[in-house]
Amino acid sequence: MKESSLRAEDAEAVIRQYAGMVYRLAFARSGRKEDADEIFQEVFLRYVKKRPDFESDAHCRAWLIRVTINCAKKLWQSPWRRRTVPLEEEPVFESRETASLYWELQKLPPHYRQVIHLYYYEDLTAEEIGRLLRRKSSTVRTQLTRARAMLRQFMKEEDYV
Repeated sequence: MKESSLRAEDAEAVIRQYAGMVYRLAFARSGRKEDADEIFQEVFLRYVKKRPDFESDAHCRAWLIRVTINCAKKLWQSPWRRRTVPLEEEPVFESRETASLYWELQKLPPHYRQVIHLYYYEDLTAEEIGRLLRRKSSTVRTQLTRARAMLRQFMKEEDYV
C-alpha cells in the first residue's frame, strides 16, 4: 500500500507541474474551453492509468505534449465533432492586446497554431517540435515562418502594425 500512495503523490506532483502546459496546448489546438477541458482530463487520465516511468523531466514533458497532441487530434476526428456545430462563445481576456492576439491566432490553420504555441509558449526548439510532431525540423521552421507571415498579414489588414 505504501508504494501505491507514493505513486499517487507522484501523479499529483506531475499534474501540478504540467497542468498549465497541457491545458494551454489543448486550448491552442482546440480553440474552445470545453474541448481543452476534455483533452486535459484525457491526458492526465492516461497518465494515471499507464503510470509511465520516465528517465527525466524532459522525457515526461515530451510524453505529455505528445499525448496532448494525440488527444486533440482524436477529438477533431471524432464522428461527434464532424456532425456538430460549436456554439458561438466569447472568451474573456485580461487585456485588449491579449484578446486581439487570440483572435489573430485563431485565423491560423491548426497545424500553424500548434507550432507557434509550442515554440513561443512552451519554449521548444524546432528540432524538439519536429520530434514531438513527427515532422522534419525544416518543416517546422517553414511552418513557423509561414505562420509568422500570415500573422503579420492579418495584423496589417487590421491596422495593428
